[in-house]
Amino acid sequence: MFNLIVKGAGWVEGRDTFSADRAFEHTTAALIARFKPNNQLDVDALMRLPTLFMSEGVNNEVARVGSLARVRPEGRDLYLEFAYDAAIPPILNRDLLAFRRDLDIDEWEFSRTHWAIKEEDLFRVLLRNLQPRRLRPRVFQIADHENIEPVLVSAMMPFSPQFDAVYAQLQNIAQQAGLRCRRADDIWENPAVMQDVVSLIDRSRIVIADCTGRNPNVFYEIGIAHTLGREVILITQNEGDVPFDLRHLRYVHYLNNGEGLAVLAQRLLPRLEDLV
Repeated sequence: MFNLIVKGAGWVEGRDTFSADRAFEHTTAALIARFKPNNQLDVDALMRLPTLFMSEGVNNEVARVGSLARVRPEGRDLYLEFAYDAAIPPILNRDLLAFRRDLDIDEWEFSRTHWAIKEEDLFRVLLRNLQPRRLRPRVFQIADHENIEPVLVSAMMPFSPQFDAVYAQLQNIAQQAGLRCRRADDIWENPAVMQDVVSLIDRSRIVIADCTGRNPNVFYEIGIAHTLGREVILITQNEGDVPFDLRHLRYVHYLNNGEGLAVLAQRLLPRLEDLV
């Protein structure tokens, strides 16, 4: 929960006044009753909330995170004393606009002087959305910030009919663990297949890579997944197909037949359940 205070003319450092009749706009009735019982501000409760201080606008205007030190009625205004959190750098309003729904801020609120109380966890939302930008590869594209889908598992294996039964079993195993397994040939979002593969890995919580046949594409994808920090589970029909550089990692050996795929499920399902 946090205070959102937006001013049209910007903020005077450390102390300022705010129009009292704009307080608690865009705030639910339940929160108004909680923080303004009997039509009286619960100043102590308001000061315990973190505060997002914004100026009107959605371009180069800057918002700051801080806290209220004093709130005092002065005629039709509220006198505020406050401090910015030095550990949190200024945030551009245009960046806040991009994830405003996570903060329950309506787009119109960016152009309206008002004081609202929001139920969302301000620090959690900022941490999730304002992570440092990643270095950009040159041969494919990744998003500036991670956007991992919590239930997504990607399967990296050769695009060959002999692996269709294996992939079907991986989908069944993932479903039993409450997850969803996809392979890059399931999607067609980009002109280049490799971009679809990379995008799938980047969105995945877990990557299952089949080393069978020493397919160079699969090894390349394993390297991408490791670099992006994904949980990677290796499987193989032939233990000799696991490269020397990956032998120190645990892998699941299986056979591509009915009994072997059943064994794959027995060994792989507990690992997925542990990860989730």
